[in-house]
Amino acid sequence: MNETVLQFGSGKFLRAFADLFVHHANQQGQNIGKIVIVQSTGGERANELAKLGGKYHVVLRGLENGKVVDRVETCESVSRALAANTQWSQVLELARSPHLKTILSNTTESGYDLNAADTANCAPPKSFPAKLLAVLRERFKAGQPGLMIIPCELRENNAELLRSILVKIAHEWKLAADFIAWMENSCSWHNTLVDRIVTGTPDQHPLLAEDPMLAVCEPYALFAIQEVPGVKRWIDHPAVIWTNDVLPFFLRKVRILNGGHSGMVHKAIAKGYTIVRDSVNDKELGPWLEKLLYTEIVPILEGRCDDPKGFAGQVIERFKNPFIDHKLTDILVNHENKIKVRLIPSQEEFVKKFGNRPANLDEVLVK
Repeated sequence: MNETVLQFGSGKFLRAFADLFVHHANQQGQNIGKIVIVQSTGGERANELAKLGGKYHVVLRGLENGKVVDRVETCESVSRALAANTQWSQVLELARSPHLKTILSNTTESGYDLNAADTANCAPPKSFPAKLLAVLRERFKAGQPGLMIIPCELRENNAELLRSILVKIAHEWKLAADFIAWMENSCSWHNTLVDRIVTGTPDQHPLLAEDPMLAVCEPYALFAIQEVPGVKRWIDHPAVIWTNDVLPFFLRKVRILNGGHSGMVHKAIAKGYTIVRDSVNDKELGPWLEKLLYTEIVPILEGRCDDPKGFAGQVIERFKNPFIDHKLTDILVNHENKIKVRLIPSQEEFVKKFGNRPANLDEVLVK
């Protein structure tokens, strides 16, 4: 199949999420195409994927509809992986391809930050937004049609935010007005919400010897993608929901699931725990987390998203997944940036709505 997807981000999340969904769709005859992964910093994962020919395994473990799931799936949607620092010319070559249709991305919470050293002549630029701008500029210069941009970062209105950043850079670099108009209007920008707990490579697994890119995730997955009028849907998959408004899905997931993670992480580490499951099963921390979710976060989401209370119960069950050792240290990465999205808005909205302080949120957000 043709290479139709350019993906910024070689980490385990997209490989056990969107890339796996593309594999499923291709197997069903949807012919989505192949994915080219770009590793923005370093090249270790790109090299490992190259050695594997883009083929790797995903272990799905947990509870699904009350039944135990423990299976391994092979993912073959990736055709190749490139290191931006050493193979940027190949990235730009793909940008000019008439077969390219879609751009996926998954960077960190600070991934939209800019780098003052970036200019229009950098090859490649250092920041992700500048890299994306360079790719789109190359495509425009080649006279190719616009692309579908599907960012998977946990940022509210992520596609709109990303587009505004690129437009800002384009003006600062004094790029052509017709290119900026093409980027804004000929490309389609789709806000998203992604939800699947993906953990690190397991310490022990029979496949590790042959597949160092092995990823482990829960069975649950939700990929909400905002429709753009007149733009054909990119993929049909049970985990994918096409919607006119992603925000209710974003609010529910980020405030409850991610908020639960970031809310409990310091308390759990202080009690000597290293993984989520053991923390939630603690006789004191488990009830504390339930109180945080049910009495402080769920009440401010009522009427704004579908069944936040039911979702909170589902989240607690997912946290207790007996198969996945979700490390607290992973949750702690970029903690200060995460709480600005996951916890502080809930704290502020609780005070505004109820006029009193949320004790549990205040406890974990105290300066």
